[in-house]
Amino acid sequence: MPHAEHIDDALLRRFPLPVADGGSKDERGRIFVVAGAPQMPGAAILCATAALRAGAGKLQVATCASVAPHVAAAVLEALVVALPETPSGAIALQAADEIVARANKFDACVIGPGLVDSSACAEVLRAVTPRLDVPTVLDAEALACGGVDARALAHLGGRAILTPHAGEMASALSVERDEIERDASRYAREAAQRFNAVVALKGEDTYVATPDGVLFCNTSGHIGLATSGSGDVLAGIIGGLLARGASPLTATLWGVSLHARAGAALGERIGMGFLARELLADIPPLMRALSAPGDA
Repeated sequence: MPHAEHIDDALLRRFPLPVADGGSKDERGRIFVVAGAPQMPGAAILCATAALRAGAGKLQVATCASVAPHVAAAVLEALVVALPETPSGAIALQAADEIVARANKFDACVIGPGLVDSSACAEVLRAVTPRLDVPTVLDAEALACGGVDARALAHLGGRAILTPHAGEMASALSVERDEIERDASRYAREAAQRFNAVVALKGEDTYVATPDGVLFCNTSGHIGLATSGSGDVLAGIIGGLLARGASPLTATLWGVSLHARAGAALGERIGMGFLARELLADIPPLMRALSAPGDA
């Protein structure tokens, strides 16, 4: 097994976050989130709110037309774009041009939380990912549907971040889930090299791998993080940090650590059974505590 450096306070200080030194909401960082479905509007809400909690200043959310009003009512700070959808509740292929046009005007993009229908999702991703020119987080169905391959991300030059759990990684690499679980560090590195992306392979221990083979591991957190919506929050935190100007590796290391620490804090306060939405309020104070004075 390759050596994995532990993600701790000392490591995070080697990868400081960009300093917010005033300016407009656009200068703080603009984030575009493609997420949600009639079956799971909450995924869009959690991801989008997490991006703001991570410090992004401007937010747009693109989601299925039928749930766009509900997402807008829940995320008061967002401009919400209603996209055409299929009868199954997936984003329709005709939305691809609008997604690309909007995403490329932003500083970062998150695609995947709460998307449904693997076939429809794959069609959209094949039309979108080769045309993106913005740092992008791919999560959940965006990884599981088989619509993303290495060629589609090559032009991003390492500016993509993948955040799979073991099942999604198995789909992305066409191997069995139990193989991923037996040797998570190996498969995190393999995926990072194949897709030329930073990979955060989520699990009891989360491995972060870079395209050049460097490996990190987070072992802290709480079993309560294994709950619905938790991954959506993580994707949003990483996306928000990316929008602020953090490098893909810095955004991922901080996002994984903040998410785990928020879970540990909630586990200490209330025990098992905390909700993914309850992670959100802990992100800003944790980020401030971990940063040098004035950094966060």
